[in-house]
Amino acid sequence: MKPSRWLLLIHQIPPSPVYFRARVGRRLARLGAVAIKNAVYALPAGDAAREGLRGLAREIAEDGGEATVCEAVLVEGLSDRDVKALFVAAREKDYLAIAQEARQAASKRGVDAAAELARQRKRLAEIVALDHFGAPGRAEAEASLRLLAERVAPDDHPDVRTARPAGKVRLSDYQRKTWVTRKGIHVDRIACAWLVRRFIDPKARFRFVSPDGFRAKPNEVSFDMADADFTHVGDRCSFETFVRRFDLRVPGLNAIAEIIHDLDLKDAKFGRVEAAGVGALLAGIAAAHPRDEDRIEAGSAQLDALLAGFARSRA
Repeated sequence: MKPSRWLLLIHQIPPSPVYFRARVGRRLARLGAVAIKNAVYALPAGDAAREGLRGLAREIAEDGGEATVCEAVLVEGLSDRDVKALFVAAREKDYLAIAQEARQAASKRGVDAAAELARQRKRLAEIVALDHFGAPGRAEAEASLRLLAERVAPDDHPDVRTARPAGKVRLSDYQRKTWVTRKGIHVDRIACAWLVRRFIDPKARFRFVSPDGFRAKPNEVSFDMADADFTHVGDRCSFETFVRRFDLRVPGLNAIAEIIHDLDLKDAKFGRVEAAGVGALLAGIAAAHPRDEDRIEAGSAQLDALLAGFARSRA
């Protein structure tokens, strides 16, 4: 695999004035740079990143500091995968903050929901522009904004309408399809893929993509991504949407839907005591299996067993 190219800002800032360091930190945050060691920040190589770092380096030098911008390939020590993980973690934190604040605004009285929605949508757009490696938390942030939008205009706000019809569908219309979702699948998408193969089409194929610029091909069905055929609606996660639209009445399946909801939206709506254990298991599967298809296989075996247990106990 061809190594990634990175732009590095290496800087030294005098101890005073204190605001100088804080200002540089804010600028780096706006650029989306991550620290790979003390006073060394990285961005994926590109024209916009190069101009941003060069401009910041000039400011640092003008205010009495020292700064160098260089383009580099990682050879020893940190790997490209390590640095990409730092970017994903940073954006995941940003997405989680949006999701939490949007849910709080949606649930509290006395909050100007329309103003908060506009503020968080602008913030989300800024973060998406810095999300170079597809952090999975974007779906949760978008779902929380849809929930907030529903409070602003419950009946017709565009943020709570799906791109496709949201009514019940027939199993026969979804056979021999390729199901497409964001790569790097975790809780909700692992569970959705299991549900598709278990209850909709045992021979279903999956394709994993970057959501930016995605356009479905003929015979493809998208799920758990922006404007997908099956995705978050209101305060329901994608798994719940599948169960609802396919009208799946299977003993134990609603219990699994409640667990996936609590894990994905982190709102403790159903308070399932099993959620922590299932979440730890699925996180372990994701850590052990880099390939998305392998995550589906491993997760499906566990969800099959969970469904059998709930069906027996009539949970």
